Amino acid sequence: MNLNDRVALARGEAALGADPVRVARSAPEVIEHKTLATRAAAAHPVPDTGALPGPRPAADAAVPAGDALGRLKDRARRALFERLGAKLSDGNLPEDQLHAMVRAELQRVVANEQTPLSAEDRRRLMTEITDEVLGHGPLQPYLDDPAVSEIMVNGPDSVYVERKGRISRTTASFADEQHLRQVIERIVSRVGRRIDESSPLVDARLADGSRVNAVIPPLAFSGSTLTIRKFSRDPFQVADLISFGTLTPEMAELLRACVEARLNIVVSGGTGTGKTTLLNVLSSFIPENERIITIEDAVELQLQQDHVVRLESRPRNIEGKGEITIRDLVRNSLRMRPDRIVVGEVRGGESLDMLQAMNTGHDGSLSTVHANTPRDAIARLETLVLMAGMDLPLRAVREQVASAVDVIVQISRLRDGTRRVTHVTEVQGLEGDTVTLQDAFLFDYSAGTDLNGRFLGRAVPTGVRPRFTEKFAELGINLSSRVFGVAPQRSSFGGRG
Repeated sequence: MNLNDRVALARGEAALGADPVRVARSAPEVIEHKTLATRAAAAHPVPDTGALPGPRPAADAAVPAGDALGRLKDRARRALFERLGAKLSDGNLPEDQLHAMVRAELQRVVANEQTPLSAEDRRRLMTEITDEVLGHGPLQPYLDDPAVSEIMVNGPDSVYVERKGRISRTTASFADEQHLRQVIERIVSRVGRRIDESSPLVDARLADGSRVNAVIPPLAFSGSTLTIRKFSRDPFQVADLISFGTLTPEMAELLRACVEARLNIVVSGGTGTGKTTLLNVLSSFIPENERIITIEDAVELQLQQDHVVRLESRPRNIEGKGEITIRDLVRNSLRMRPDRIVVGEVRGGESLDMLQAMNTGHDGSLSTVHANTPRDAIARLETLVLMAGMDLPLRAVREQVASAVDVIVQISRLRDGTRRVTHVTEVQGLEGDTVTLQDAFLFDYSAGTDLNGRFLGRAVPTGVRPRFTEKFAELGINLSSRVFGVAPQRSSFGGRG
């Protein structure tokens, strides 16, 4: 008995004696069905009780056939997990061998069902189930979509994506919590990590460089969560940021000069504001003949220079051993004869080692920090230095920060979803117990917004020429006269995005 017969029997329709295949063949052709379920429904409708002999409209048949095909997909997926078990998460098994094994087993599962399918429907069925078992299930279309920058899964039925700075809910869903867990386990196992009740939180990186964070119960109270920050295969260049409006040409020229003059730069911003993207662009200004050491929690920077050494921290294993921290790597990098040290983000005691390196001959270093304003960035650095465990007086900490950091570049995500550099700020030194800051560029909020709520303003010079430009002249670095043009009145900088 084939699948359509069983569906008819369950509905009490077997007494009709209707031949589902004959009825299906006489059904009118349906054009341009978008989903596999509706295509199969049009090709193989199931007769209803009391129906007269002859074809049924495809729309009437779509619901039961779609349900049947959905159940077939679910059974096939579960059968594969039952038959192949741990092999699906075996990180030592070559990917091509695993794909061949799954497709062969899937062919047997579908054949055993004896479900009438067209060649096209069978191919699509095989592809969809393979994606669910070996890929990322319902997330695969969003991973393949270059317009999607981030994917957020809050549970089996709650999937959000970010496109062009705006977050929206999708129609994608997992079959159940178990299906979501299987996808999570598949992701983390292929990068040599594990997630279970004893280790319910994982931060990892996919093979393409995308960042993954997964949390499962009991830490995730309402069900497993998964966040994927996609890795750009084609990293943004400075021209891209200018075209997006993130930077102005004048700011880009100034920042290029700052990097070439070996000023120490900290990029400040909140979560998801584009700090790493901006850091990558700033790093692209480093001359080709310099040795660059990059240090990251998970490798994201894509420097194009030849002489680059990329270091990545390592978490402790399940026994609590083997951890290599960012601070360990910063200390070790000082023994690697670096011309530049680029730290993806300072978030702990490594900030002290970074500042000391900046103050002891390793100038031209770059890093990022989580903060909402340049002033907050200074306070954040002070706090992080105190986390190093050294009993330093606050004034000594501030002296370290004020003497080490030359420029703070603040990037923000505005209410309209766009990312903008809102401040380029000089750290001038310490006066009394206060670190003195002077803005060279500020975002002009006074321009307002357009009809779509998009900000019309841009970052403009404040009219104050930074002191560090004196170093440019000594090094023969020339800025065009447009960089520090005439600034609007100070009052025009009011408001926040």
